[in-house]
Amino acid sequence: MAEMKDFQCTYDNSAGISGEVTEGLKLTFPDAYLHHETMAALSKALKAHDKAAFCELPFCHTVEAEAMGGIVNYGNEVAGPRAKEYICTTPEELLELPEIDLSAGRIHEVLLACKELREEGEHVVLQVSGPFTILNVLIDAKYVFKAMRKKPELMKEVFWKLGNEILKFMEEAKRYGVELISYADSSGGLNILGPKMAEQVVEDFTYEFLKKAEALTDDKTMILLCPKTTFALFGTGKARFRDHKLSGAMAYGEGCIEMIGKVKFAGQMCIKNVGYQLENGVFKEVVLE
Repeated sequence: MAEMKDFQCTYDNSAGISGEVTEGLKLTFPDAYLHHETMAALSKALKAHDKAAFCELPFCHTVEAEAMGGIVNYGNEVAGPRAKEYICTTPEELLELPEIDLSAGRIHEVLLACKELREEGEHVVLQVSGPFTILNVLIDAKYVFKAMRKKPELMKEVFWKLGNEILKFMEEAKRYGVELISYADSSGGLNILGPKMAEQVVEDFTYEFLKKAEALTDDKTMILLCPKTTFALFGTGKARFRDHKLSGAMAYGEGCIEMIGKVKFAGQMCIKNVGYQLENGVFKEVVLE
């Protein structure tokens, strides 16, 4: 088995939005985070400010958890939406949480914003959260790690309850025109879990989850992996890179857009690193073994 390595993430999950972006948009916060029209306007402004090749939604990692009953502090333009208070204290309670209703609430507004942006000709990256990131909103992490040690089979059930909801969200996003679905779970990275537990998560959940997600990829849809996930797959021998020649040197986001329909999974760099250049014109596909 290869050595388990970590990717050093420098992006804050609850980062707010620079005043330079919101200036002149006449938006009020946190209201702007709640409606598809304002979400779309804000996403386009961020794209222009960052000189990115795509629009990104949502602006936080709390949408899925909120749709399952989580309580969220919507924040403001300085600090985006984040967990407010936990609603569970045991993994058993997590299993009792409702399924996500994708036709209502903020998660539906995100989908509508994606559709609006696509109809305007924008490329859209939908940020989808993994189980640990969702759990961060629902339950204190100490109960999660205790259960992983003492009740691993129960936690596997919890992961798959959340995983199946994530897959439904991804499938629905395709129907709303999303081309690029970004899957990240940095709250469950090697730096937090340690090698043994990180390997357990790949074996119990991540690999099989991504095999199911792979069925959603096609000539119009690609999945972008957080490099933390890529490295975890590599460290457990579950994936490898395959090189593809691009039309030339370009930014990573541009490369992802060019590879839609040719590649199922990307994952060599964080999609938030909009300045990262593929100077050699080579795009690395993540291939599941």
